Amino acid sequence: MSETRWKRSSNERSDNSEMQHRRIVIENSHGEKLVGVLHDTGSTETVVICHGFRSSKDRIPMPTIANVFEKAMISSFRFDFAGNGESQGSFEYGNYHREAEDLRSILQHLRGENRGSVVLLYAAKYKDVQTVVNISGRFFLERGIEMRLGKDYLKRIKENGFIDVRNRKGKFEYRVTEESLMDRIRTNTHEACLSIHENCRVLTVRGSNDMIVHVTEASEFAKYIKNHKLCLIEGADHDTSNRDHIRSALMMKSRI
Repeated sequence: MSETRWKRSSNERSDNSEMQHRRIVIENSHGEKLVGVLHDTGSTETVVICHGFRSSKDRIPMPTIANVFEKAMISSFRFDFAGNGESQGSFEYGNYHREAEDLRSILQHLRGENRGSVVLLYAAKYKDVQTVVNISGRFFLERGIEMRLGKDYLKRIKENGFIDVRNRKGKFEYRVTEESLMDRIRTNTHEACLSIHENCRVLTVRGSNDMIVHVTEASEFAKYIKNHKLCLIEGADHDTSNRDHIRSALMMKSRI
């Protein structure tokens, strides 16, 4: 583990000029270095912000979420899962359980909140978090696969052992192996939700204009998590990229 401290430039500073960002590198259980940024306000609690699929700590809305917490004088830590952003390791398509272990390494280091399904799997396995905010998380993990991998993906991946995903211009983006695909399909979100302890408060945030994960999936979390609140933000998209939408969600967090 290593740490690099720096002060923000005058353009990055908020009203509190003493506030600092710290780049922190934490080793996971596989010996890979996970890179994150701590927004240190001196608060007694720290929010851990987990990015989504094929994203990173530096993509919207992660920095925006951290800045909203910063203005509220709450420390936060945003980081890259293994195989994403600056962190070491190889990107894997499913990988939910392994990313939950990455989160375990982060929390053990910080002891001090989005890939929604990952944080819920973590809360189901470990009982050391009191609050989880699940932003735009998918309940039915078997859905949305065809949108990325194309039709007959199961047949094609069994024939070839993998599927290469390309963008609209035909440029290679990432490879999905049969093992990683089955990891996603076999991940049981329903079982995980039932395993979350009633002392862990869960807030699910969903935008009414989410075009990636249908808004109705949010109500599934409410059915099975014992201590749960649902926040539907009118007009918000999947990434809740609008700062006002994020602020609305975090105001809801303070009331759960």
